[in-house]
Formats: sequence, C-alpha cells, structure tokens
Amino acid sequence: MKLELMTITRHELIAHKIYAMTLRGELVKEMKEPGQFIHIKVPRADLGLRRPISISSISPETNECVIIYRVEGDGTRVLAELPVGSEVDVMGPLGTGFDMSVVEEGETAFLIGGGIGVPPLYEVARQLHAKGVKVYAFLGFATEDAIILEDEFKQYAELLISTDDGTYGFKGNSIDLMNTIRVEVEPDAVYSCGAPGMLRAVDTIFKDHKAAYVSLEARMACGMGACYACVCHVQGDETNELSKKVCDEGPVFKTGEVIF
Repeated sequence: MKLELMTITRHELIAHKIYAMTLRGELVKEMKEPGQFIHIKVPRADLGLRRPISISSISPETNECVIIYRVEGDGTRVLAELPVGSEVDVMGPLGTGFDMSVVEEGETAFLIGGGIGVPPLYEVARQLHAKGVKVYAFLGFATEDAIILEDEFKQYAELLISTDDGTYGFKGNSIDLMNTIRVEVEPDAVYSCGAPGMLRAVDTIFKDHKAAYVSLEARMACGMGACYACVCHVQGDETNELSKKVCDEGPVFKTGEVIF
C-alpha cells in the first residue's frame, strides 16, 4: 500500500450518473489482484474521509488504471467535476482481491455482476481470458440506459445481459440469467460483485463450491483494517463474536465464509 498524487488522464460520463476516471501513476505497478480498491481523498476540506472505489482495469504498460463510480453524494459529486490533468490523492491498492490461480486454461468461469458492481469484474475477465479460460459474464442492470462496459466485456467473455424492466436482453436479474446457462455448464470458478441480494443468491447457490467468490461493499473509514468500521460476521459462528474486516480481509470472500 502506498500514497501518491495520481494524474487524471481521462474522465467521462458513461451512463446516467456513472463516470469512468483514468488515473496515471507509479501506484499502478502495485496493482496485481483484480477486485482490489483504491482510497481517494476528495479535494474538499469538509469531506475528511476517503472514498473507496474498486479498480476496473489495470494497464501496467502505461501506468494507468481505470475506476468507475456512481455519483451518489457530495464526495463523488466533487470527483465528477475534476478535469483531466488534475491530481488526486490516492492510497492503495487495498484489500484482498479475487483469486485467479484457482482456474486454469481450458476451464470455465462465471462472472456475475450487477449495476455498479460490474466494473471490478472487467479486469477479472481480461486476466482469465489471457489464461485461456472460457468466461461467461452475466451482467444485470436496472434498464438499458444503465448498461456499462458492454463492448469491453465482449472482447473477453461470452456476454449475457439482463435488465429488470426488459428494455434490453433478458428480462429479469443476473441470477435468473445465469441459471439459464448453468443447466448445461457447471463453472470451475465463480466471481461476483453487486447488490447484497444478488450476492446472497450467489452465496447460497455456490456455498459449497471450491472456488466461488463474492466481493462486498461496505462503509469504510481507514481502509486499512485499523478502525474496525467495516466488519462482518463469520458464518457458522454461534458465539457471534468472530468477524472479518471488509477493507483488508476482503472485500473479496469465498462463498460460505461471512454473513452480509
């Protein structure tokens, strides 16, 4: 983990209230695991806490990474107004990412994502494809206008999209969509990120799978495991005393590991 003033080299609106920000800096050399995040200091004095944002893609050859975020409050609204050329105070990379070693060439992986949980799965798709893994990506969105990264995922995965209102692709959610393929294909690995309801479904369906993972979102303070502001309890702990920290022991956990 390091601190750096990274430079914004590209910044654009890609869907309603959703922005893609490209950052350049030496910190990119530290980014190894898809699913990790960076902690960004918002350049406004009254917004003291950093904002955790997942890394969507990593380009070591150019020292650039991309983060994709949704404007939801004052902090992300300030970020959205930053022009290309601005410097951003970044801490990272943080957290435990997805384990890519559990699947090999010729095997099959399912990527299950929803909404703003889709971006961190993009780097997963790229790295799995480079290993020769057959990738199925099941991505769910509220409506057609909310779809992001469609063309990008098509380069590395067999992409299937669902929308809640049926305005594009399969009508329903990403779990329903995944189940239409699962009757014929059993994945060797599963990687997921999205809303809690979707992740609970993944956790239930693949609870005993040897290589299935969920990436959680949580409110954080320090981002390094020191403050215990983002803990979740361990499944099967009858004492309810065991916990894990989303910021450093996660945000990625194996299915059947934690309660969320």
